[in-house]
This record gives sequence, structure tokens and C-alpha cells, in this order.
Amino acid sequence: MSNPNQPTIDEFRANKGRVGGPFEGKPLLLLHHVGAKSGTARVSPLMYQALNGDYVVFASKGGSDTNPAWYHNLRANPASEVEVGTKTVAVTARIATTQERAEIWPKWKERYPQFAGYERKTKRQIPVLILESR
Repeated sequence: MSNPNQPTIDEFRANKGRVGGPFEGKPLLLLHHVGAKSGTARVSPLMYQALNGDYVVFASKGGSDTNPAWYHNLRANPASEVEVGTKTVAVTARIATTQERAEIWPKWKERYPQFAGYERKTKRQIPVLILESR
């Protein structure tokens, strides 16, 4: 099975974390995660927000009514790594507290209005995850 994210991953790595297309000029990281059922190592490009040396990601899945596979994988295996620019950072994933989400999510939607659109498309609350550097 081919990975539809592979061109973005390749471009990210070839250009020291910078990519064009829909991610041009946006903060992007590569999230490494292990399949909750398969045990297969995977990589997903995600927009992120830096937060006090940690990274925040948003399980929007374009407004789908289900969470993305990477979200389930991190819930099962929270120890992970991210590639940010040219560095790789060991992280541990956790769901943002209610208070953290209340501070982070509205600002993110204001900065990137497509996420407000994703929220309108779904009945689920879009999870906000904090990837804590270890």
C-alpha cells in the first residue's frame, strides 16, 4: 500500500522542514507513531503549535466524524518522536486538559480558520494533544 503522505514527508526532509502546497508557510512536523493494532511504524505530517518547548497537534481529520488513526496510535503508544525542521525530538503524547484546550484551541482556530471549519463539520470535539519533550 502506498502512503499518500510520502511526497510531503520527502519534501519536508529534503528542505529542512519546509514544504510547499497547502502546508507552505505553516508550522509542520512529522509525527512518528506505531499502529495500535498492527505495530507498524508510521509517519504523519501535521501542523503544530509550539508551546513552552513542547508541541501541540490537533486531531481534526478534516472535520471527519472519526478521529485520525494517528490519534488512536498515540493513545495506545504515547512514547513517540517528532521531526521538527532538521531535529528529531523524543516526545510523550497526552490529551490537553480542559483548561489547556480552552486556552489553545480558540487561538489556533483564529490563526488557522480552516480548523474552525473542521469543527463545524463534525459533532465530535476535536482532540488537542500535547507532545511533551522528553
